[in-house]
Amino acid sequence: HGRVATQLDAQAYHAYKPRAMPAVLASWERLCARHQCVVIEGAGSPAEINLRDHDIANMGFAEAVDCPVLLVADIDRGGVFAHLVGTLELLSASERERVVGFVINRFRGDLAILTPGLDWLERRTGKPVFGVLPYLHGLYLDAEDARASSVFESDVPRLRVVAPAYPRLANHNDLDPLRLHPEVDFRFVAPPEAPPPADLVVLPGSKAARADLAWLRAHGWEDYLQRHLRYGGKLIGLCGGMQMLGKALCDPLGLEGEPGGVAGLGMLDLTTTLGETKQLRQVSGHLCLPDAPAFIGYEIHQGLSHGPALEQPAVRLDDGGRGDGAQSPDGQILATYCHGLFDHPDALAALLRWAAPERGDATTPFLRVDPLARRQADLDRLADAVEAALDMDKILALLIGTGVSSHRPEPLAE
Repeated sequence: HGRVATQLDAQAYHAYKPRAMPAVLASWERLCARHQCVVIEGAGSPAEINLRDHDIANMGFAEAVDCPVLLVADIDRGGVFAHLVGTLELLSASERERVVGFVINRFRGDLAILTPGLDWLERRTGKPVFGVLPYLHGLYLDAEDARASSVFESDVPRLRVVAPAYPRLANHNDLDPLRLHPEVDFRFVAPPEAPPPADLVVLPGSKAARADLAWLRAHGWEDYLQRHLRYGGKLIGLCGGMQMLGKALCDPLGLEGEPGGVAGLGMLDLTTTLGETKQLRQVSGHLCLPDAPAFIGYEIHQGLSHGPALEQPAVRLDDGGRGDGAQSPDGQILATYCHGLFDHPDALAALLRWAAPERGDATTPFLRVDPLARRQADLDRLADAVEAALDMDKILALLIGTGVSSHRPEPLAE
């Protein structure tokens, strides 16, 4: 499970959903066999009339597995009561019966002012509000929006990093440590914006590298990257981004579209061929940069690359010292199949120093940021806030009533 089946447009995907439901239910059964509680996150709105047929992500799936549903609405966007009541009105009778209550998310202000509205909602619908979650500022979490940019505003000069937000962008959370670093000005760039001057450009992963390569060319990125390198900028290619940087990208089986091949950007002397076998594994190793910082990450790709550029790898893996990726002879380009490089503080610091060598001396080092530790701390903070705001007795009663769990966890330590 979790493997690519094919590339589909919206119409083809809608027609494919009846065939997809058995796989979704098989995943559900596997999860239920291994866990006491499974939380199902819907996709979009459960009341999209035009998408109701063969739904596999929202109420259609909830009906298939016979589970209770909580409707969660974002009050920060406005119109929260209209959203909740309107959604209920658009559900079928059986779906409406399945909704056991509501959760209000991202509330800021005095809860006493909101209480009359909550009372009205409960009277109007006959369903309880399970809690009001506060708006939490400064959370260091993976961006749900693949085009999220830096969260910091500052007049202090920062390392300028840009990445193309191509249509089939994958693994965008690779770049979250850059987005959340206080000394990095990170931006995803998409039309109509032209790519701006930068110290570092990152080509992230892609679900369809040939199509996204065509998108890059259509929007002027090939000329931009050549100019960027000509003026001394640095360039990183991650997974599909590395494949695009090579001389050719071949898809003889048509795994990402029509069978065939295209010329790559030609910035690294390597060629990639897509095959049926998907590489999917955890990896550890170190960067082939000064101080050889260690990292732990993963590979998830269907392409195999070969060529002289691989003789100067970007990383050295722990499994027998195997090299992965490539560096350009002039040291301006670094590319690898490994995801997660920026998650580790020493590797992140080394890559920032590589991108801005003038910051590499002891007098002006980059701040040492530990993305994994910070993310875990903020996940704990978020969990504490959710537990405090929700009526956990009602939540646990729901779980016990569905036979999913009969064990109440110990309260979290303060």
